[in-house]
Amino acid sequence: MLGRGRLAAILLVAFAFTASACARSPGQGSAQPPSSSSLPSTPTPTDQEHLQARALLDRWAAAVAAAGGPPSFSVEPGYESSFVGDWETAELGSNAKVALYAGAFVAGAQLSDATPPPGEVRWADGVTRSLPLMSAGEALGALKSDGKAQCGDCRPFTVTGATLSAADVTTSRGHASVPVWEFAIDGTSVRVARVAVSPSATATLPPTEGAGMRIESATGMRAGRQLTVTVIGSPGPASQPCGADYDGEAIESDLGVVVIVRERRYVPDPNASLIACAAVGAFRKVTVQLAEPIGDRAVLDPQEGVPVAVTLG
Repeated sequence: MLGRGRLAAILLVAFAFTASACARSPGQGSAQPPSSSSLPSTPTPTDQEHLQARALLDRWAAAVAAAGGPPSFSVEPGYESSFVGDWETAELGSNAKVALYAGAFVAGAQLSDATPPPGEVRWADGVTRSLPLMSAGEALGALKSDGKAQCGDCRPFTVTGATLSAADVTTSRGHASVPVWEFAIDGTSVRVARVAVSPSATATLPPTEGAGMRIESATGMRAGRQLTVTVIGSPGPASQPCGADYDGEAIESDLGVVVIVRERRYVPDPNASLIACAAVGAFRKVTVQLAEPIGDRAVLDPQEGVPVAVTLG
């Protein structure tokens, strides 16, 4: 399956928990109780989180309309490409990770600029949509522009050819079989695959600098009214030192859902002794109730404003 995921999720052990660096010894604190100021029950015009969520939903509606309307096709940034196959050596594999993040690919052969016929995206629930595709040359350009890091000492890969194929991809509407370009690489049997759907048919949003906890992914039932999102937070509960509890609230529109996750940290007794908190995070799941089934709607991350990977049953 295609997908690199977010760097924050991959480098989980490097996540610095946002709570205080120290807490009091066990038995001397408690979970911070919810209050009307920290956990508002209803949106108000002055609530920045709700205003931001509504603005994100409006931006998403415009992006879906620009891409041809629902059911929209969208892939979370970082999930558009991956390597296919097993590396012959560990050195090649280590170099590949850096090169992929840097977009370090060069054309060793002339790739076609001819636009192929529209291709079919088929979601797991049987819904299909015929969408315009990029040429092989355009897809290689997209693969290179996906890179957001520096290559440094890595060795760029030389692309020697391209074949139109299909692969399973996690989209904002759930898993789907999607047209991809598979690029042959000089010196290895491993190929690199890049989603071939044209940007003109892809609902995309530029990342923003919003507030709130980052949503890593979401799961649920297409016909259900419960949605579970994954965040990175404290490994332990708020009843323990350095711990925290999490709950959420869904802000909804016809096309999208923004989940606001709130954190309640352990509250130490000021008279207890201090203990150090490890700067380690863990995946935590938060389930929210929806006013309507999730259906075809995307789940937007309030921190970056982009759709996240959704798995639907």
